[in-house]
Amino acid sequence: MPQVKIIAKNFMDMVASLPAMKLDKLYENAFICEAILRSLPPLAKKYVIQMLYIDVPITAKSMEEWVLPDGSSKHRVAIDRLIQLRIFTETADRRRETTYRINPTFQTNLQKLLTLGEVLPREPMPSDITVRLPSLEDLEVYALEQWECFLLQLINSAQAERPSNISSSMMKIFQRGLLSQREKEAPRLTESGFQFLLMDTNAQLWYIIREYISNSEERGVDPADLISFLLELSFHVTGKAYNSNTLTEIQKSLIKDLTDLGLVKLQQGRKESWFIPTKLATNLSVCLTDSSSRKQGFVVVETNFRLYAYSTSKLHCEILRLFSRIEYQLPNLIVGAITKESLYNAFENGIAAEQIITFLQQNSHPRVAERMPSIPENVTDQIRLWESDLNRVEMTPAHYYDEFPSRDVFEAACDYAREWNGLLWEDSKSMRLVVKAEIHMHMREHLRRQK
Repeated sequence: MPQVKIIAKNFMDMVASLPAMKLDKLYENAFICEAILRSLPPLAKKYVIQMLYIDVPITAKSMEEWVLPDGSSKHRVAIDRLIQLRIFTETADRRRETTYRINPTFQTNLQKLLTLGEVLPREPMPSDITVRLPSLEDLEVYALEQWECFLLQLINSAQAERPSNISSSMMKIFQRGLLSQREKEAPRLTESGFQFLLMDTNAQLWYIIREYISNSEERGVDPADLISFLLELSFHVTGKAYNSNTLTEIQKSLIKDLTDLGLVKLQQGRKESWFIPTKLATNLSVCLTDSSSRKQGFVVVETNFRLYAYSTSKLHCEILRLFSRIEYQLPNLIVGAITKESLYNAFENGIAAEQIITFLQQNSHPRVAERMPSIPENVTDQIRLWESDLNRVEMTPAHYYDEFPSRDVFEAACDYAREWNGLLWEDSKSMRLVVKAEIHMHMREHLRRQK
């Protein structure tokens, strides 16, 4: 069964993919320089700080002496990353000796940052203007609800009733690989769509952000401007209110789209309106592998293939329904079973056994997450076996021949099929054979000549 891999990049991968001119323009903003410095590997950060006040090129040989011999691989990774981001420029002199120089715009802004302090994109609004700001707990609940609503729209895309609060810009992202739609038919999930639903929340968010940036030019937005604004959001304080009037018209449109994802919350006062960043926005410059963002699990799987999910989320129920049979749902408990039929349905939709196992392991309830393994081995082994059963059968279009007039004609037909590498099966006793469909026309013409 073919698998479609969804790669979720972080911001620095997207920044590195920008053209050189747009990348240099980004470095005119000090907070972007700081965000990129934060994202660098530890050794790359060290190199930038060491070269921050050096205005002459440094030879590659000299830099290699800055690390111990066993750190050569990390040194290469650091240098490659710095060159990708155009923080370092690599040149070769007449003696073919490689040298590195730090990007002057990046260098100047980082120097200002160290001497003058952090320059925030905008200041929070005073508390006497804003009223009824949500607490951090309420804001986290809001972000989760918005994100779940967004994913439920993807799952229920083929249904007649659709939420009206999802913008057309966000819906277009669904059409870029997660959904497919034929003429006069309702949209349906693709293999990538089913696999997307089993991804970690951080990976899902980064996939959506990546696609949102990729098609920004179709909406008349420069990808560099969008990346700059998203990086700017990561410097805001979670839960603080920021005046919407400080945004450009394009940024106001972007904020509405980001509200669908739960990155920000919009509020309206008597005279002013403001937006409140959630953790999803302020953590945008954090690496995908940051373990602190891992949510508490909720699934318990027993050796008898029974599944218990301690959750009130409708989204969790719909995701579990992709590969298990849901039997009943209580206010805070979902009870189901992993069956052969439910897994076969998942496999047909393009979900692989390893993806299901990984999802169950990543979302294991704390009571079972600490034990090894968190999912019973007989369950994981059986899931893999059921998948291999499907892969064991290979379908080949074919044609069946019998009632040959003589054994000579039958044997000549078998020899002809072998020559064309199209013989799939033969029964010499009953004079029957099966050949590939692709040689059927040639076989028929051959038999006609035999007569």
